[in-house]
Amino acid sequence: MSRAATPAIAALIAAQVPHEVLRYHHEPDQRSFGAEAVERLATAGPAGVRPEQIFKTLIVELSGTVPPALAVAVLPVPAKLSLKAVATALGASRAAMADPPAAQRATGYVLGGISPFGQRKALPTVVDASAADFDRVLCSAGRRGWDVAVAPADLIRLTDAVVADIRAR
Repeated sequence: MSRAATPAIAALIAAQVPHEVLRYHHEPDQRSFGAEAVERLATAGPAGVRPEQIFKTLIVELSGTVPPALAVAVLPVPAKLSLKAVATALGASRAAMADPPAAQRATGYVLGGISPFGQRKALPTVVDASAADFDRVLCSAGRRGWDVAVAPADLIRLTDAVVADIRAR
């Protein structure tokens, strides 16, 4: 096997998961990474990609677990995360957004490039139930400006995710 460009792509190749890498130009001063992906991939990108099928990967800290733990929430970019729903789905009493340096250390990725695949340490993961609405979803491929399209079932299987509605209402 040749060396993959990112740990996320390497994980997909190793698991023999069909995937497509989609690249776009990332503006270095851009800090709204999800909005940039939507703009580049849904508005100006490949035909048929809807904003709701581009998913963001957020790292949360769970409390009420011993010890407190980091976890992954994967949901559509346009949606807001319900921390209460994440905590419930993962059996914790509470969830809060993780400190960015802790998220980067745990995953091995930089902010804006955190992928649910190929993380440094396997973290409990919850994928929003809306993923089932699509034949493929896009999420970070482990580098800013790189997304990967996969079947929702492969996203769930490869991350050993719980599926729940984690969007804020």
